[in-house]
Amino acid sequence: MKPKKRVSSKSAARAKPATAMKTAKPVKRASPAKSAKPAKSAKPAKSAKPAKRPKATKPLASEIHPDLAPVADAFAAISGVSRRRMFSSENAFAVNGKIFAMLTRGMFVVKLPRERVDDLVEAGKGKRFDPGHGRLMKEWIAVEAGALPWVALAKEAHSYVRRGNR
Repeated sequence: MKPKKRVSSKSAARAKPATAMKTAKPVKRASPAKSAKPAKSAKPAKSAKPAKRPKATKPLASEIHPDLAPVADAFAAISGVSRRRMFSSENAFAVNGKIFAMLTRGMFVVKLPRERVDDLVEAGKGKRFDPGHGRLMKEWIAVEAGALPWVALAKEAHSYVRRGNR
C-alpha cells in the first residue's frame, strides 16, 4: 500500500473533488459571427450626446501687419499656403503645414538653406533667428525692414520649404 499524502486544510479547500472534474462538461463558445450584445432595455435611456465639434482654433488676426501686406498679397492665390501662429506671432505663413516665413518682434523671419543664411549674415543683411531660448536657428534668418526685399525672400523660403530639402 502507498502511504497517504498529507494535505493541509488550505489546499484541501482549494482542491476540487476528482468526481467533479470528470463530470464537468466542456464549455461551448459562441462563434464571433453569431454573438450579439443583448439589448439594454432594462437600463434607462441615456440622453444622446451632441456630436463632437472640431477643435476650435484661435482665430487669426483679421488684419495683416502693414509691413507684411505685400508678402500676404504675393501668396494669396498660391495653393497650399496658409497663415498660422508661431512664436507668439499670428503673421506666419506655411506651405503644406510647414512654416516658411513670419513676422515676429518686428523682424521678418524666413527659413532658407543653411549656406544661404550664412552668406546673408556675413554680408550684414540679417541675423540668425533666436526664438527666445538662447539657441540660434541655423536655417532661419531675421531681417529688419528695408534690409532686403521681403517678398523675394519669402518666395525663396517658400520654394525651399515646399521642396522639403535640407
